[in-house]
Amino acid sequence: MGTTEALAKRIAQKLNLPSTDIYNVAEVSADRVKDYDLLLLGSSTWGDGDLQDDWSDFVEQLKVMDLSGKRVALFGCGDSVSYPDTFCDALSVLHDDLAGTGCTFVGAYVPEEVEEYVALDIGLIGPDYHADEKTVSICAKDNYSPYDRELTTRIINQAKKTNLNYKSK
Repeated sequence: MGTTEALAKRIAQKLNLPSTDIYNVAEVSADRVKDYDLLLLGSSTWGDGDLQDDWSDFVEQLKVMDLSGKRVALFGCGDSVSYPDTFCDALSVLHDDLAGTGCTFVGAYVPEEVEEYVALDIGLIGPDYHADEKTVSICAKDNYSPYDRELTTRIINQAKKTNLNYKSK
C-alpha cells in the first residue's frame, strides 16, 4: 500500500466513510465523481513537482467535465527534504487542471497574493530527539531556511497561549 492510499484510508476512517468510497484513479472512470458532492483528491508528488502518472487519464477526463456544484479538497504527500522547492506541487497541478471545471475548492490553501508563509509540521527535528504525532516540533533552524529568533519566539508564545503540546530544540 502506498502512502497516499494509506492516508486516504485514514481520512475516510476519521470521517466515518466506508472504504467502498475510496477509489484508485488508475482503476476507475472519472464518471464516478458524478455520484459525489464532495471530492477528496489525493496524490503524491513525483520528481520535481510532477503529478503521479496514475492520474494521467483520470485528470484528462475530469478537465472536460462540468463539476459545477462539486466541492473539491486536495491532500498530498511529498518529500520536503529532497525536494523543498517543489514539495507537494502535484496538488498545484491538480488545482490548475480542475480550475476551469466549475468546481469549488475547499480547505486550507495559500492565496496567490501571499508571498511567504510559515508551515508547521509534526516531526523529528534532530538527532536523538524523540517526538510523536501528538506533539508539534518547533524548529528554530534547519538546512533550508535562515534562523529567525523573533519568528521562533512568536511561534513558541502562540503555542503556549493555546496550550499546544510542543517541543523546541
